[in-house]
Amino acid sequence: MKAKITWGGEVKFIAESESGHRIIMDGPPDYGGGNAGPRPMEMMLMGMGGCSAFDVVHILQKSHQSVATCVAEITAVRAKEVPAVFTKIHLHFLVSGDNLKESIVRNAVKLSAEKYCSASIMLTKGGVEVTHTFEINSPKV
Repeated sequence: MKAKITWGGEVKFIAESESGHRIIMDGPPDYGGGNAGPRPMEMMLMGMGGCSAFDVVHILQKSHQSVATCVAEITAVRAKEVPAVFTKIHLHFLVSGDNLKESIVRNAVKLSAEKYCSASIMLTKGGVEVTHTFEINSPKV
């Protein structure tokens, strides 16, 4: 896997993935940025959430669960001193669908956390406390 990060002036950077997708990362105005995109640490958090949500939906679908929606809400705490690494991350999954089985949703979240989500597991092994919860909601009609 490869990526390329190109400086776009001031504190703006353009990230390009090996698959050809681009995203702008930018800093806040008080650091000389134009607030034109997420911060790099926000990208890490979003990447981890996307990795885990991908796993959860994929596992639920393979388990013949009828998933209508899946939202991962992520909260993180960073160290106050530099380097301001993540110290705690919590993922809360809001899943809806027809007749979802709680035990299968619980297992999907657990499998993502402990076996499949490379990003989450990498951060956990690096000393970040990563926790997961979920709730099942009725689909909106």
